[in-house]
Amino acid sequence: MSVGHYENFPVASLLLPAPLREPVEIIYRFARSADDIADEGDDPPDVRLRKLGVYREQLAAPVDPLFHDVAKLIAQQGLPVQLFADLLDAFSQDVTKKRYEDFPSVLDYCRRSANPVGRLLLHLFKRTTDSDLRRSDAICTSLQLINFWQDVDIDYTQDRRVYLPQDEMARFGVEERHLRDKVCDPAWKALMKFQVERTRELMFSGRDLGKTLPGRIGLEIRTTVQGGLRILEKIERVGFDVFRRRPTLKAFDWPLLLLKAV
Repeated sequence: MSVGHYENFPVASLLLPAPLREPVEIIYRFARSADDIADEGDDPPDVRLRKLGVYREQLAAPVDPLFHDVAKLIAQQGLPVQLFADLLDAFSQDVTKKRYEDFPSVLDYCRRSANPVGRLLLHLFKRTTDSDLRRSDAICTSLQLINFWQDVDIDYTQDRRVYLPQDEMARFGVEERHLRDKVCDPAWKALMKFQVERTRELMFSGRDLGKTLPGRIGLEIRTTVQGGLRILEKIERVGFDVFRRRPTLKAFDWPLLLLKAV
């Protein structure tokens, strides 16, 4: 998972109601610190996995201050501990798994790496109908996929990790040399166009969540959705050449995103 992944989620922003900012910040600290164990620094895989194992142990028997905060939050808000465990499972997978054979295997990773964050937020909001959870999953998976596509070059260069499904790469005539040599030819553009369009459709399937959630919570979700859609638009605008220009949100994007969200 790219180190920038969790910036795609609402993190204690000023749009959130004040009582929810600290709980969201605790969830963020947990997810980000575990993500960093999996991706950051020079530790060999066995050390990373051992450290993540300590995280699992502390979910059940907290020692460090972070886990006391997490345990208190779980108890106070009735949060499912399995969602925290799912995140740790995904981060552990990142340590050892560098290729994904097909799109269902990518979605299974997103189910554990991204969807738990949205579900935890819905539990904080006390909005956990099947419809709300399904739309949240669609948004969170979309955000994770968007992060994959904007960081495809970073993931390969830094860790030789490829989230593009292997069978779809073969179908479009894309090989790892495209990643190694940063080749943006018609085959690469066709593959990335397919990924962007599918991801946008998935985001659209969940975006009504922001309309059904009330007040500032709904605005936060709508803004997050618009941010993801904006990144997809920027990937298209650079001709899918994410090797030479990583699409990101700039300061001037935010007024437009907020206007669209409102």
